[in-house]
Amino acid sequence: MPLPLPFPLILASGSQGRRWLMEQAGYRFEVRPSNVPEPTEARLGDCRHYVAELAWLKAEAVTRSVDDGLVIAADTVGWLNGRVVGKPDDEADARRIIRSLSGTVHELWTGVCLWLRPGDWQFTWQERSLVRMKALTDAEVDAYLKTRKWEGCSGAYAIELPHDPYLTVEDGTVSNVIGLPMESLEKALGWAAGVRSDVERP
Repeated sequence: MPLPLPFPLILASGSQGRRWLMEQAGYRFEVRPSNVPEPTEARLGDCRHYVAELAWLKAEAVTRSVDDGLVIAADTVGWLNGRVVGKPDDEADARRIIRSLSGTVHELWTGVCLWLRPGDWQFTWQERSLVRMKALTDAEVDAYLKTRKWEGCSGAYAIELPHDPYLTVEDGTVSNVIGLPMESLEKALGWAAGVRSDVERP
């Protein structure tokens, strides 16, 4: 179980994967989705900047209604050939995305923003993982689409644990691929707790 924190946690995301990661780590938290629109292109042509900016915007949207607490916001996207690989619009779009990733090693980026209230202290970082997708046959693509596991997922996939039949994380962490890098989050929560202690120290 994690150490007690001197503030409530607010997860600014409706992602089931992020919620599962937080629950598995033993954190107690409130869920408040940010509902911030996600552009389909990286404004500056850089995925690190793209996820950093979106994570900040998601945190800022939720923080407006928080008087006391730590908002955790994140954004995760795939990145292949200099293009964002986001969430599919429908099954046809999911098929297009899966076919584009089939047989490749692509980047998976997550940007995280912690926003501490009151005081508006902010801490952001970005992490990259490399994910290999096996070359899928048309029958395998059809079978995967029928599972509906692609819905609401960047890259049109949600990695299965403990062993995914199609995906291998070649570099980086699995939690980052799911949508929230828990190993670095634990360290960042320690930073935030230290900030709160410093502010409240007489």
